[in-house]
Amino acid sequence: MTTNNIQSIVEAQRAFFRTGETLDVKWRINQLKRLRAAVRDHSQEMEQALADDLGRSAVEAYLCDVLPIITEIDETIRGLRRWARPECHYSGLMCFPSIVTKVYKMPYGVTLIISPFNFPMLLTLGVLAASIAGGNTAVIKASSKSSASTAMLKRFIADLFPPEYVTLIDGGHDVADECLAQRFDKIFYTGSPAVGKHVMAEAAKNLTPVALELGGETGNWCVVRKDADLKDAARKIAFFKSCNAGQICININQVAVAEEVVEPFLDELKAAFAKQLGDRPEQNDEYPHLISEAAYDKCVALAEEYRERIVFGGRGVKETKRYAPTIIYPVSPEEHIVQHELFNPLLPIVPYRDAEVEQLMATIAEREHPLSMYLFTRNLRWARRTMQRQQYGGGCVNEVCIHLMVKGVPFNGTGHSGMGAYHGIWGFREFTHPSTVLWGCRHFNLPLREHPYTGRKNRWKMWMLKKIGG
Repeated sequence: MTTNNIQSIVEAQRAFFRTGETLDVKWRINQLKRLRAAVRDHSQEMEQALADDLGRSAVEAYLCDVLPIITEIDETIRGLRRWARPECHYSGLMCFPSIVTKVYKMPYGVTLIISPFNFPMLLTLGVLAASIAGGNTAVIKASSKSSASTAMLKRFIADLFPPEYVTLIDGGHDVADECLAQRFDKIFYTGSPAVGKHVMAEAAKNLTPVALELGGETGNWCVVRKDADLKDAARKIAFFKSCNAGQICININQVAVAEEVVEPFLDELKAAFAKQLGDRPEQNDEYPHLISEAAYDKCVALAEEYRERIVFGGRGVKETKRYAPTIIYPVSPEEHIVQHELFNPLLPIVPYRDAEVEQLMATIAEREHPLSMYLFTRNLRWARRTMQRQQYGGGCVNEVCIHLMVKGVPFNGTGHSGMGAYHGIWGFREFTHPSTVLWGCRHFNLPLREHPYTGRKNRWKMWMLKKIGG
């Protein structure tokens, strides 16, 4: 894929957008219906591609990738006519007699979607649905790491949409940079904070607005207080850390556990991992693997660094790239393993005194904002106050990850975990810009705003302005 090829694709999409065909809401809904039907028809191919790339079972692939796409599109189809309807506002006395103002939800134009390897179906087609709903065209740059999924999606998109409307480009970082060198009208990137900074820098050259969904530079915290239901917390944490072998942007990076209950919690967590995946998770075909040998080797190297503190797991099979969920205990909040996003099945346990929980929360607040935060406690008053004071993308109290599945609410990050939001109406808003248009009146216009402002005949203008201002 050369610079000229990419430039030709962008120019063709811009020409198609200017025909105005994507502006029609009924037409957009038809495209979404076609996309939904195609996802259902090709779900088994998607599941197979996810198995080839990440070793995910059919159930996990459908649960975490395919089903959320379908429900996301369904929500968008149901709400799109209402979301796209122009808002009517009263202009106010300052604008009299032109009292009608409308806000139109206008598409940006040609959008660029850069999707990651960890959920290659959901984080490609889910974002595409939002772009389509907004009335845009889309160029998709899919990940080269998830090669089977990218190849499947390339065929899928080519069969479903003409390239001047939606097209998918494969290739490595060089191709992504070629895409970023083009003038797009909106860019949506999902991935790491380091690459997110690069995307922003390139977008700034054309003053292109961006949405970034990032993992959080210092990782997502889970806090287990001494009054928590330990069995319930362990069960949910074990499920989540096993999902996609920890390769999830909202996954738990480390668990802070009150030292008063840390030993029974560790017993419950080990039991939960064993119950869900068996005594040797790395040999369980249902358990996903790491995306590449490089990712596997990086995981192994970090585990070996903490070998003496591994209390569960710590084993892998290089040939399959499966590495067992691994509990590392104890870990200090200042150690480097909890200073960066892991994106693997290693799980550091950070003990703290429950009476010093506010000090712990202050330490978390001093670091870069996480994409997610999870609290386990029976003290709901404390949990509510904490969730309203910390800075993070989203999260759960006494639960993990499923805030992502709630309809009608945004999924977003803040600071080093991202900017912008999507899902449902929030995705529609992310891919449209509100244009305010006042409808002028040709009759009964007063000379209030016109010169002259002084003289006996014009004193009433200041009097009137002060009356309007209260």
